[in-house]
Amino acid sequence: MNYQAIPSPSFVLEMARLRKNLELIRSVREQAGVDIILALKGFSMWRVFPIVGQYLSGATASSLDEARLIYDEMGVRAYTYSPAYLPEDFADIMRYSSHITFNSLNQFHRYHEQVQNYPEPISMGLRVNPEYSEVETDLYNPASPVSRLGETAPNLGDRLPEGIEGLHFHTLCESSSYTLEKTLQAFEKRFAKYFPQLKWVNFGGGHLMTRKDYDVDHLVKLLQDFRQRHTLQVILEPGSAIAWETGVLVATVLDIIENHGVKTAILDVSFTAHMPDTLEMPYRPRIVGATDPVDGKPTYRIGGVSCLAGDYMEAYSFEKPLEIGDRMVFEDMIHYTMVKTTTFNGVKHPNICILQEDGELEIVKTFDHQDFKNRLS
Repeated sequence: MNYQAIPSPSFVLEMARLRKNLELIRSVREQAGVDIILALKGFSMWRVFPIVGQYLSGATASSLDEARLIYDEMGVRAYTYSPAYLPEDFADIMRYSSHITFNSLNQFHRYHEQVQNYPEPISMGLRVNPEYSEVETDLYNPASPVSRLGETAPNLGDRLPEGIEGLHFHTLCESSSYTLEKTLQAFEKRFAKYFPQLKWVNFGGGHLMTRKDYDVDHLVKLLQDFRQRHTLQVILEPGSAIAWETGVLVATVLDIIENHGVKTAILDVSFTAHMPDTLEMPYRPRIVGATDPVDGKPTYRIGGVSCLAGDYMEAYSFEKPLEIGDRMVFEDMIHYTMVKTTTFNGVKHPNICILQEDGELEIVKTFDHQDFKNRLS
């Protein structure tokens, strides 16, 4: 890809890579006999929803806006879950949802009559906490015994309330099939007694089946075995796996400053505004042509353009000194990145682009003052 030909800053989705991921996911779906749906919290680029919809079984939402986006742009009703529903939104959530999962028994009891009386069928589920997770970053771990996300087994008694047709857990984060296997053991140990009441189970997200080292065959067998033990519809809703390694964020060096021997390259993008997971998770983004610090090579901290003091990444080394105007390309920036961007400090939001399979670059969206202003009042 000729990064110099891409306007900076820009997110660039590569359609050929996205389609390759979707083909693998469809293969898992068909071999295992499960439903795999898109999680909008991980990838909400609705411009490609018609293509995504050709490979997946639907999509999952966590809010009214996401559910409506699925309905409008993918043409299906959403699988909807929220930690708590806004009362003023719930009538519209029912309109756009085929499934509604409640985070607590309290929420179920508050809304279940509305769902049962709705003129179109809506399947109701309950989120549960298997109390097992291998996620090491607390910010992303929903399965502690005192988590606010889902009911633990002691809260449920001997039977589920009438009307609950599914159970939903979500404990993974970019995890392997072997972590799912251990999670399923905990899930079945605590909740299998309720399975005769159910029609479906949702294994949530975090199934990173498009990562190169992921054991896809093991995942397929794991899902097949579960379905043989239990006559239930199985749903997976990966976020990262859909758009994993499908695109980049192209930036430009605006300035280079040096204090006490430390050089910092300041870019036209921001870590806090455009790549917040790099500070929250935290993780170190990969940069094309850069490595961890190497003695003797040109080395720079990478600074964002916002005024936040911590808007930077520690040092990277390059083959040659950076110059103002150089392009800098951050890899794997399409999933869980565009959905979290902000216009904090009024920083310019990157363009959203698609590199089509024929090599044509399509600039799908640019951002101007009105986009910034309309978020405020």
